[in-house]
Amino acid sequence: ACRVGVCGSCAMMVNGKPRWTCRTHVRLLGSRRLTIAPLANLPVIKDLVVDMDRFFAKWNQVGGDYRSGRDRSQPPFAIPPTTAARQAVDEAIACINCGVCYAACRVVAWNEDYLGPAALNRAWTLVNDARHAHRHKTFATATASAGCHNCHSHGRCAAACPVGISPMASIAGLKRMSLLALLTGGDKQNPASNGGRHA
Repeated sequence: ACRVGVCGSCAMMVNGKPRWTCRTHVRLLGSRRLTIAPLANLPVIKDLVVDMDRFFAKWNQVGGDYRSGRDRSQPPFAIPPTTAARQAVDEAIACINCGVCYAACRVVAWNEDYLGPAALNRAWTLVNDARHAHRHKTFATATASAGCHNCHSHGRCAAACPVGISPMASIAGLKRMSLLALLTGGDKQNPASNGGRHA
């Protein structure tokens, strides 16, 4: 066990809870048992190995293909860290796609089409990123039938995240943007302008 906690590739179910096994401290007393199993909500390949294709396909569906609105002949797009949109996503960009939140999510277990907390967390970072040329597309996908409105706000994703991210807060931000866009006829090309940035 490396105990470094930066890659997320050791994510498994430990006594029924999704965790990074490299950072899980274990002490067995008496006849207590330790149960290790593959991550929930993902197909098992063999033993403790799961197929992450479905997880990453959903992540890519909402904007894994970040698109810049500038080419190499233009200067870099500067985003001051003090802007509201940047501050709204500072925590969310630390996600390393370990799948722990996905395994913890009850809605993913009930509805295999649901994008899940990691993908929607990614969508939240992108719709608040002024550099992303496809914010409207990301927003439309994140608020479609398999998107953020399926979340029941149980909070299991936030409780399970090993790095302290709250995908539930990101999803709440997307829901708020969606509602404001509906009520005000907001800018669908620039969803972050609808005033729903803070989670």
